Amino acid sequence: MTWPTYRPPEWTDVLIVGAGSAGSVLAERLSADPGCQVTVVEAGPAPSDPRVAAQITDGLRLPIGAASSVVRHYPSTLTEQPRRHTEIVRGSVVGGSGAVNGGYFCRGLPTDFDGWAVAGWGWDDVLPHFRAIESDLDFDTALHGSDGPIKVRRVREFDGCTASFVDAARDSGFTWIDDLNGSDTGAALPAGVGAVPLNINGGTRVGPGGAYLQPAVHRPNLAVLTDTAVRRVMIADGRAAGVELDDGELVLADRIILCAGAIGSAHLLMLSGVGPPAELAALGIEVVAPLPVGMHTVDHPEWVLPVSWTPTHGLPPLEAVLTTADGIEVRPYTVGFSAMVHGPGHDPAELPHLGVALMRPHSRGRVRLVSADPAVAPVIEHRYDTVAEDVEALRRGAELARELVSRTAEVGEASWSTSQHLAGTAPMGTGPDAVVDPTCRVLGVEGLWVVDGSIMPAITSRGPHATIAMIGHRAAEFLAT
Repeated sequence: MTWPTYRPPEWTDVLIVGAGSAGSVLAERLSADPGCQVTVVEAGPAPSDPRVAAQITDGLRLPIGAASSVVRHYPSTLTEQPRRHTEIVRGSVVGGSGAVNGGYFCRGLPTDFDGWAVAGWGWDDVLPHFRAIESDLDFDTALHGSDGPIKVRRVREFDGCTASFVDAARDSGFTWIDDLNGSDTGAALPAGVGAVPLNINGGTRVGPGGAYLQPAVHRPNLAVLTDTAVRRVMIADGRAAGVELDDGELVLADRIILCAGAIGSAHLLMLSGVGPPAELAALGIEVVAPLPVGMHTVDHPEWVLPVSWTPTHGLPPLEAVLTTADGIEVRPYTVGFSAMVHGPGHDPAELPHLGVALMRPHSRGRVRLVSADPAVAPVIEHRYDTVAEDVEALRRGAELARELVSRTAEVGEASWSTSQHLAGTAPMGTGPDAVVDPTCRVLGVEGLWVVDGSIMPAITSRGPHATIAMIGHRAAEFLAT
């Protein structure tokens, strides 16, 4: 499709920084009011370039390798003792990380949202928004949407790696779960194995960027500036007035909403004087709001075990998962990591692998500013090994995974990894850990909101992509005039 080009406006009603999963949904919802001028600023490219479009729509590949033009790579430290380093990836393209992931579209559980204990964000509050964003092609019940823009479906006939894993789980007594998005208040899902709800249809990945923002991009009151980075938010006298773009140009706005993801939004807040006061002051940044940005970061730690399965090419990377009562999710990836990224044949010796992820971790990491220069990335520390209970849970999960498949395949040694689900860098709430209030407004700053995975007070018990899209839809009610 053609993608309009715009010059930055001098002023706009709403300025959204980041066209990721939450920002795309939010931009579409707010621009549905023709009297509201909405401008979206996205650091990555638009899908008008066929090479970009090909990368973000191929649901059988993860376009996250070193040569990718649609992601940004960040160094991170997984553990403290010893220090284990890795690289995490974030989508830098219209659609954000939801345009480059494996299509996993499981909702958070009702207990997750009720456990947040934030007014307006309980399960009964968020369920209508989960329903609104989706068309579930497999289930037509009161829990599911039927006319939302994001199509959700599950694989029903497995082969290869996934079939071997599902058979092993069921032979070991685990229940088959028809619908991993079927949990409701008073009807919690049991432990078991089930097909992953995927926003992949016929091999095509269509996340919030393609489902929400692209169809709206020709609205006269919606401008999307791509390949444009924001350096900082301009805050004066306790109010956010605009942003400075990477070329020095200024855009003023009545409402500024950061939707740049758990890393990007936290980075911008701190560059703009919103964050831990001692750390900002040490970098010569004037503190405008002393808040614990980046201090309660959370992610799903993951151990990876190679398995001597034959890779199953031409399928989504993850088609089924096993969930346990103690918060472990075992993931039978259909191919090895190189094949996910580069396609079959890139590394013939690479094996498929099992991922063992802890979905309700107690450990908390940090995202810290180390330079006042916006071009310098923040430091990311997951600190996964700082809670012994988490490490022990991962060990039990790895033992379970090995026990399940070792009857029919050889299983290698586990190694530390991460699910790349970073969240909670600007938590929502009213207590001392909060950065934004229950309407997503930054505490102590007028005219500034954060709407993305940053605001989760605790990470969900399922991968967060569907929840982040829901957050965009829910927050539109708070930000509409």
